[in-house]
Amino acid sequence: MDSPLATVLLPLALAIIMFGLGLSLTADDFRRVRRHPRAVVVALFCQALLLPAVCFGLVIAFDLSPVLAVGMMLLAASPGGTTANLFSHLFGGDVALNVTLTAINAVVAVVTLPIITNLALLHFEPGIGQDGVGLQFGKALQVLALVLAPVVIGLLVRRRSEEFARRMDRPVRHLSVVVLVAVIIGAVVAERNNIADYLVDAGPVALLFCVLSLATGYFVPRLARVGKRQAIACSMEIGVHNSAVAMTLAISVLGSVGLAVPSAVYGVLAYPVAALAGLLMTRVGNRRPTEEEAAPVG
Repeated sequence: MDSPLATVLLPLALAIIMFGLGLSLTADDFRRVRRHPRAVVVALFCQALLLPAVCFGLVIAFDLSPVLAVGMMLLAASPGGTTANLFSHLFGGDVALNVTLTAINAVVAVVTLPIITNLALLHFEPGIGQDGVGLQFGKALQVLALVLAPVVIGLLVRRRSEEFARRMDRPVRHLSVVVLVAVIIGAVVAERNNIADYLVDAGPVALLFCVLSLATGYFVPRLARVGKRQAIACSMEIGVHNSAVAMTLAISVLGSVGLAVPSAVYGVLAYPVAALAGLLMTRVGNRRPTEEEAAPVG
């Protein structure tokens, strides 16, 4: 797909979003892993291994078309979105842990996203991009450039001028929201002839995947004896996927708008579902915590 949307606008949009993420990060966000090692390890396990497996089971159970199946797997492999920090703040999560997980996820996704997407392409054989993202060195570099490079630039800008980074943080966040909405609209318009069928096919799976992502992100850490505030942070980080990353890679790297449709549908559904989940999580076990629960674990 060689349209201006795929070659210029989407990569630029994603660069803005990831640059904004970089502006909000510091080196301490990576060092903070030592304070909550258990929460970080559990969250990364859920993000990188458990959720892709859950998503694979869903697309098989719902018998999605190969294109939509790969699109869902691409979404599952994408890192958490920066909006997770906002949801975590609103519902009493550990925002500092969110920022740490976002920083680490951006790095880990550079490796895991191409691998998971490539395996999905090989398994479902949708007839597009069979070489995948991971087997082609050039495409792997594209993923690196699109996902990680803007984050690093944002980090460097903040390190050079923290005051400038603070001033730019809010405008860039607002611009990121506008960009995400524009990306979703662009994907929907490009597939307008098929959108009704896609919504019927992908809508229930995207909704269920969103619910399971949020639930997994909360209950698995709690079973691992992670504190409630940290579990809420993990839930938002794991449950609110960066659909802009998935859509940009689908259209710009793999050249298929169809692959981007599940992410577009998910992008519309995720925010109200995350808000409802946040309300429920604040009420789960809403009793006076024991001394052990009050202190964050790992």
